[in-house]
Amino acid sequence: MTIEPGLSRATPLPARRFEQHRAWRCSGTYLRVTDILVVLTAASLPWSTTAPTVFILLWLFLVLPLMDWKAFGRNLLHPAAALPLAFVALATIGTLWSDAAWAARLHGINPVSKLLLIPFLLYFFQQSRRGLGVLVAFVASCALLLLLSWIVLFDPALKITATVSDGVPVKNYIDQSQEFAVCIFVLACPTLVAARQRRLPTLLGYLVLILAFLANMLFIVSARTALIYMPVLLVMFAARYLDRRTAHALLAAVTIAGLLVWTTSPYLRQRIGDIAIEYQAYETNSLASTAQRLTYWRKSIRFIAGAPLLGHGTGSIRHLFEQDAIGQTGLRADVVNNPHNQTLNAAVQWGLLGVIVLYAMWLSHLLLFSGRDLASWIGLVVVVQNFVSSLLNSHLFDFHEGWMYVLGVGIAGGVSLRDRSDTSQPNLGTGSPQVQVSGSAHGRPHR
Repeated sequence: MTIEPGLSRATPLPARRFEQHRAWRCSGTYLRVTDILVVLTAASLPWSTTAPTVFILLWLFLVLPLMDWKAFGRNLLHPAAALPLAFVALATIGTLWSDAAWAARLHGINPVSKLLLIPFLLYFFQQSRRGLGVLVAFVASCALLLLLSWIVLFDPALKITATVSDGVPVKNYIDQSQEFAVCIFVLACPTLVAARQRRLPTLLGYLVLILAFLANMLFIVSARTALIYMPVLLVMFAARYLDRRTAHALLAAVTIAGLLVWTTSPYLRQRIGDIAIEYQAYETNSLASTAQRLTYWRKSIRFIAGAPLLGHGTGSIRHLFEQDAIGQTGLRADVVNNPHNQTLNAAVQWGLLGVIVLYAMWLSHLLLFSGRDLASWIGLVVVVQNFVSSLLNSHLFDFHEGWMYVLGVGIAGGVSLRDRSDTSQPNLGTGSPQVQVSGSAHGRPHR
């Protein structure tokens, strides 16, 4: 057995192993392998549910045995790391007062359990210099999905899975919309920097990619939720990075472009027009998307009134809907385990306490991304998108959207925390600049 420098055979075996582990943890090979696994997780997320799970578990397998647990413990003092753990703890304890079967209670922990990864990602990416590689991998993967989306629009036989929507080669249109919207707003920051630095080829490349994502959402397929959070993100971008005159000009241009799209996109007009039709289905007790949401919300509010402080326990939602469906017909007999609203989802199971923990976590992550650098902007986009879309869905608990939140907050948050404590080395990724965008100055390289 090779003895590490500085160690002798007289050194106790546990001490030798500790030093060997520490040397391996600091080695370039270990850092590259662990970084690559996170990159593969992000790159595979638009395409698969199994692959991201496998890659992130492999990452944990490598990271956990070699962690500096004292440093990790200090990290847990930050609310952005502590509150996700508190949410998982609440979901676990909440199984004790649920009336659902134990299988349902344990299954109810699963959607929350992914939040456990946030503290580990925050800790890891305070040390890693390859956070930008994860972003590039995700955007490149989404760009490939975008290309395939246009292809399968004209040749549906090339779809990877049997999706129900045109222009959706894999998974579903809701997941695809979430991905494309994130890419649009993540690319907005470097696009602004390229414009201010007059790097025309780079600027043109960013604009083409943004417009391609946007055209796909407006003319081919899109979740209606995107039409709510995208204007919010646009206003936030203008307020954070543009001066008043430029912001007004951008918003005016977007308004004019929106009117033009409205007149030229039958798909968009149909999606908006369907809302009124689906609302009428609520009055007639018929199945339709809007009618279903309204019914689920009305029932959920009644369930919450029955246990307002601690809720009905983890995994109780389906059990409550089953009980309420007895003797009902049509839409009112529908049984679900997701009320399509994140706040109601938490309140039904864990009452007011669950809502407080949920909103405290969202707030802590918003405050984490108060800077003007690219990492902070990415994190802000992910948190705001999740919060706004969760008004009409339970996206924090959904697999795809939930993992986008965990990876986005964990990686961008780790980079932001590192940059605050290491001002002498502001780079996000190895050899990659950080983007600092201000309202009046030219953008300087950094992330």
